Amino acid sequence: MPPTTHAPRPALPVPVPPHPGAPQGVTWTEARRLAYGTPRPMGSRTVPLSEAAGLTLAEDLCAPRPLPAFDTAAMDGFAVSGPGPWAVRGVARPGTAWRGRLDAGDGVEISTGALVPSGADAVLPKELASLAGGQVSGPRQASGRHIRRAGEDAMAGDLLAPAGTRIGPALIGLAAACGHDALPVRPSPRVRLLISGDELDLTGAPGAGRVRDALGPLLPALVTEAGGTTVSSRHVPDLPAGALAAAVHAGQDAEVVVVTGSTSVGDTDQLRRLLADSGARMVVDTVACRPGHPMLLAELPSGCRVVGLPGNPYAALVAARTLLDPLLAGLAGRSLAPLPCLPVRGHARTTPGLTRLVPVSWAGDEARIVSGHGAAFLRGAAVADALAALPPGWRDGERASLLLEHR
Repeated sequence: MPPTTHAPRPALPVPVPPHPGAPQGVTWTEARRLAYGTPRPMGSRTVPLSEAAGLTLAEDLCAPRPLPAFDTAAMDGFAVSGPGPWAVRGVARPGTAWRGRLDAGDGVEISTGALVPSGADAVLPKELASLAGGQVSGPRQASGRHIRRAGEDAMAGDLLAPAGTRIGPALIGLAAACGHDALPVRPSPRVRLLISGDELDLTGAPGAGRVRDALGPLLPALVTEAGGTTVSSRHVPDLPAGALAAAVHAGQDAEVVVVTGSTSVGDTDQLRRLLADSGARMVVDTVACRPGHPMLLAELPSGCRVVGLPGNPYAALVAARTLLDPLLAGLAGRSLAPLPCLPVRGHARTTPGLTRLVPVSWAGDEARIVSGHGAAFLRGAAVADALAALPPGWRDGERASLLLEHR
């Protein structure tokens, strides 16, 4: 197979200290680009087809032979030569070929998928055929009608799927049709989740003055959708002060550590300080968007990446779609596909210089804003088809990029 090539990755920014002044940050589009460009793709391995779903092709998949490999019948009926009526010379079934050659006026009964005999012009569908006394008659078919020609789908050596393609059921079936029993893949990036906050109840209805944790249950599903594997999820209290740092350092055997909460500049927010103390390289330090502004992405000296998400559920979802999705795509060697763009209708409060992320649903050839998208609320996102990134200055009916929800 041809060697895999990848676009050059952007150079990482130099380490920067925490920003107590909470600057506006990089643009939302630049944040996604930086997150995707941070890692180099992980190494590859070969796995059986049964284990390949959801992983990423590490090498181009090419056709080792024509697809199909021989002329096959596309209908049940009779393979015929020349004008009719036709003398029936035999039967061709899938896996049991009729090996003779058809001359004009000859035909063989044939089933869908069977090898078309040499000399056949077309396949006469069974429902159009009349069989009597060893002869079949029916309307003459155009040359090649109801025959799948060898190489019709692909010729030997054709590129079927490029390296970086996420492997789904159809690609697995295609690989099997080509004769493959295994595929070279990049493994799923491992993710450790750290859910911070003393105010969280982890089960049941929250008590007075407390909040039920929504991100612990939400994030593993999001990681799976993005092509990662959640290897652990744990709650980390705000106190004692060193608990979060210990948890982050203990999680560096994974490719990514995700921390929820603790990304702002409050008294209990520790993430930026521990990253500075650890000599981390800050890749994204706040993003010019709402919600999710204090999100961050850093690289520890070990190479482990830390994604900081706000504690409010919808803000955390926006931040994860902004930074975690493209980061996992980069680690897995997948391409970052361009975002679809549609007119968006509805009301959303915009702020100069900031991208506003809102949930939307399909409405014909446009999208409509769904209500319930405050930073703390998931009501809108739960039923939305996508998140629309409304650019600064957006007005009702103007176009916006869409992050599609996978539901």
